[in-house]
Amino acid sequence: MANQTNSAEVLSNQTQNKLALVQEALDSGALSSIRRMLNGLQPTAIAHLLESSPPQRRVVLWELVDKDQEGEVIQELADNVRAQLLSDMDSSDLAAMTEELEADNVADILQTLPDAVIQEVLAAMSTQNRERVESILSYEEDTAGGLMDPDVITVRPDLTLDVVLRYLRRHEELPHSTYYLVVVNRKDIFLGLLPILKVLTSDPNMTVREVMDTDVTALHFSMPDKEVAKLFEQHDWVMAPVIDDEQRVLGRITIDDVVDVIREGADHSLMSMAGLEEDADTFASVAKTAPRRAIWLGINLLTAIIASSVINLFQGTIDKVVALAVLMPIVASMGGVAGSQTLTVVIRGMALGHIGRANLSWLLSREFQIGLFNGLIWAALMAGVAGWWFNDTTIAGIIAAAMVINLIFAALAGALLPIILKAMRIDPALAGGVALTTVTDVVGFSAFLGLATYFYA
Repeated sequence: MANQTNSAEVLSNQTQNKLALVQEALDSGALSSIRRMLNGLQPTAIAHLLESSPPQRRVVLWELVDKDQEGEVIQELADNVRAQLLSDMDSSDLAAMTEELEADNVADILQTLPDAVIQEVLAAMSTQNRERVESILSYEEDTAGGLMDPDVITVRPDLTLDVVLRYLRRHEELPHSTYYLVVVNRKDIFLGLLPILKVLTSDPNMTVREVMDTDVTALHFSMPDKEVAKLFEQHDWVMAPVIDDEQRVLGRITIDDVVDVIREGADHSLMSMAGLEEDADTFASVAKTAPRRAIWLGINLLTAIIASSVINLFQGTIDKVVALAVLMPIVASMGGVAGSQTLTVVIRGMALGHIGRANLSWLLSREFQIGLFNGLIWAALMAGVAGWWFNDTTIAGIIAAAMVINLIFAALAGALLPIILKAMRIDPALAGGVALTTVTDVVGFSAFLGLATYFYA
């Protein structure tokens, strides 16, 4: 993990240095030097540079990328950046750009474009490429079928390894990440996998059946991509075959495809916590960014009004005891933090498939105990602070009781809300934070001000 972090930091520093050089060259009009520098980079580095540039500069840089590099670069870009750069490109140019790419990558690129443009690009492709891409586009994007690469090498179980090796040598090149060959019968029914390593190290006179691995799980084309990612993680797979209802092999999924799914899932969780889209462009225009943020600010305002209306119910008590206005935010804030801790853990557990009906009661019991434990500790401390601050033992007892109540409710709400939202088909990562804030504010204010009203009335 540390090595990955250091590599990311190095790439970021290199990108920022290159951006500074690009800016200087653009200001001076030295486009030829930018072209040389840009096309001397790897496609991933060019893509990173484009994503790190504001929209107008991004278009200028894209025009300087060599034609023979465009396809490799475009497949490395985020969907929103890719869509921006491809929006004005001619369909025949798009078809030519993607000609050398793998079918699954071409399908990913086309899925970011309008349907009418997709049809134009497909019509401009060669028959073979069009059929391969259309076979992937026929599946849902977020399934194993939409994720797979149809380029897969299959062999029969009765062949000798020597015959298999000679068969492989007839290929000018093998599909990327060909760690295994897929073993099928004459009807293309999946039987198992043949590791390339065994082909190279076993007796060439042995048959495929003798050395193939039959303890393998094939993935149905309709399996959600998140489930695919879980299986790859659990079993340390680098490749898995994809099959149809009749167990016929359709293609394969490799680890690089799964990494993209995992990254998108992480982006979704992170951005949804703030009510933003997972593919939000860092350098998107004000016109695109402001409305998206405004929606969730409006929802948050509505929940804040609900919390404020609770406070308004106890206005008379607050007028009598001014100290209540000073201490109210503490109760709500502690509940919000405690609830967010639980919410984050539960959403992560749900994403990993760890939480279900069988262990939900245990989880709720644990969160109740944690809420009670932390509530008692911090309530005792805050009671001492409030008693000393306002020289009032009653208000010390009130805030202590309110903190215990709110921390317990916050812990339980943080555990239950994601499950309730998921049952309602609402993304917990998207709506959980707003719902939790409302619960902790309402419960915290009600408990604190309700107790104060009882004792001071």
